[in-house]
Amino acid sequence: MTFTSKASVEKEDSLPDYFCWRDIGGIDYTTPIKDQSPAPTCEAYGFCAALETIMQYQLGELYEPDLSEMHLYFYAGGTYERGGVNVIDAANYLIEHGVPDEGCYPDPHRAFDYPFESLEGWENRTVKITKWNWVDHDEESIKNALIEHGPLLLCMSVWKDFLYYKRGVYKHFWGERVGGHVVTIVGYDDNDQCWIVKNSWGKGWGENGWFKISYELNFIAEWFGEGTGVMYIDGVYGNLKPDIPKVQIEKPIYTKSYLFGIQFKKIFKKLPLQTATARIFGPLTIKVTAENTNEVEFYIDDALQYTDDEAPFEWDLDTTRGLHTLEARASNGRNESIDLVDFYCFF
Repeated sequence: MTFTSKASVEKEDSLPDYFCWRDIGGIDYTTPIKDQSPAPTCEAYGFCAALETIMQYQLGELYEPDLSEMHLYFYAGGTYERGGVNVIDAANYLIEHGVPDEGCYPDPHRAFDYPFESLEGWENRTVKITKWNWVDHDEESIKNALIEHGPLLLCMSVWKDFLYYKRGVYKHFWGERVGGHVVTIVGYDDNDQCWIVKNSWGKGWGENGWFKISYELNFIAEWFGEGTGVMYIDGVYGNLKPDIPKVQIEKPIYTKSYLFGIQFKKIFKKLPLQTATARIFGPLTIKVTAENTNEVEFYIDDALQYTDDEAPFEWDLDTTRGLHTLEARASNGRNESIDLVDFYCFF
C-alpha cells in the first residue's frame, strides 16, 4: 500500500514549498527523539523512526509507538564489532519477520556485543513492511518519496564539523570525513533550501535532536552501489497497537550518577567502568513508570527481588557492590514488557 496524495497534499503542476511529517495539518506524527549512544545502531534507529511515524499516521492517532531497535539490529545480523547492520538486510528482515515493540527487547546501551534474545511471544507483536526501494538522488524524487511513502532512511557521510552542529541549516565548511551515519528524513523546506532530519543522538545534540541539512551538500553515501543511499519503506502492517504494558525505569538512568538518591550528571568518568552505566553511591529507591499494568517485578541479574502491584512502582535497591543489570518486568495479565539498565553499585 502506498500513501498517494498523502496528508491531503495535492500534486498538481509542482510540489509544495514545504512538507514535513512534524506538521501535517498542524499534527506532528513523529515520535520522541531517542539516543543510540554508545553503540553503532543508527540503522535500526532510522528504520524505527520512519515506521513509528507511519504507524501513527495510518491509525490517525498520536499514541507514541515505541519499536525495538535492538531487536531489528541484532536479529537482522548487526554486530558492534562490524560497526552496524546492513540496511538491506534490515529492510528484508522487516519484510519477512517485522520488528516488535520496545517492551520485547529494550536498548541496554552497551558498546559491545552480548547474548541477545527478545521476550517470548515477540512474533505476535510485530510490525512489517511489504516492500522497500532506493530513491533517486534528485530533489524532486526525494520530495515525492517523502510525500508518497513517508519518512525516508538516509545513509549520509559525516564530516567533523557536523559533530558540532547546534542549529540552523548545516553546510560543510571544515574538517575531514570521519565516517558514516544513518538518519531519517522527515521533510523539506524550499525557503531555507534544506531537508529536515531526525537524528538518534539524544535531545542534547543539535536542535533538540533534530537538524536541517542543505540541498547543496553532497551528503548521500552510496555504500551499496550506485544510486543507493536514500531508501523508502512501504506497506506497513501488523500489530500496530498491541495490548501490552508500557514500562520504563525512571531511576536510575544509564547516563546519571546517584549520591544517596540525588541525581547528578555522571561523575568519576575516568573510572574503568562500562561506558553507559548508572553509578550508585549509597541507598537508592528504584522508580518505574508503567501503563496498562497490574504489577511490576524487579530483577537483579535475572533473579527476582521484589514485586509491586500498585503504582507508584518502587523498590528500595538491595544488592551487592559491583556491576549489575536491573530489569523491570510489567504484566497486565495477558502480556509482559520489560525495561532494563546496567548500573554499578559502590556501597
